[in-house]
Amino acid sequence: MCMTEPQTIVFADDGLTPNNPLPLLIYKSVIDVGGDEPEAAIEQVFGDNRWGDMWRNGVFDYLHYHATVHEVLGISRGRAVIRFGGDKGREIEVAAGDVAVLPAGTGHQRVSASPNFRVVGAYPPGPGVEITRATPENHRKALQTIPQVKLPPSDPVRGKNGPLMTLWQKMAQAD
Repeated sequence: MCMTEPQTIVFADDGLTPNNPLPLLIYKSVIDVGGDEPEAAIEQVFGDNRWGDMWRNGVFDYLHYHATVHEVLGISRGRAVIRFGGDKGREIEVAAGDVAVLPAGTGHQRVSASPNFRVVGAYPPGPGVEITRATPENHRKALQTIPQVKLPPSDPVRGKNGPLMTLWQKMAQAD
């Protein structure tokens, strides 16, 4: 596992996509997915760091967010361009071995992908995931829900002392 620091990006609420004052974290080439079971390699890292309720698939091609839980996306195969932060957000290319950690409310959608694009997703302990579309009514509800989402017990890549813990705890205390 590579020990580079993650890229951090904060997205503003755009009126439909609430986003979150906590930063999105993008780890580049952080998990070795060169073996026969790249999904299993990612699941092992996430599971070791207490992120569960895992799934294997892709990223929806429509804008959505999760207002009740934080999410981690580990790219196991291929590459894609994902728009994070909603319609006014930022398009970021991700590739096998990359990990994105999305604080609750962060809009995301797949813009393009290679035919072999595959993702392992997971969530910290807590409420189940709800897929929420960016509408005015959902936005109003999310503004009430997102501040109630607890910080995860660990960084899904680096554990209890990982960058997520330092960055998110510092920002949560500043509020």
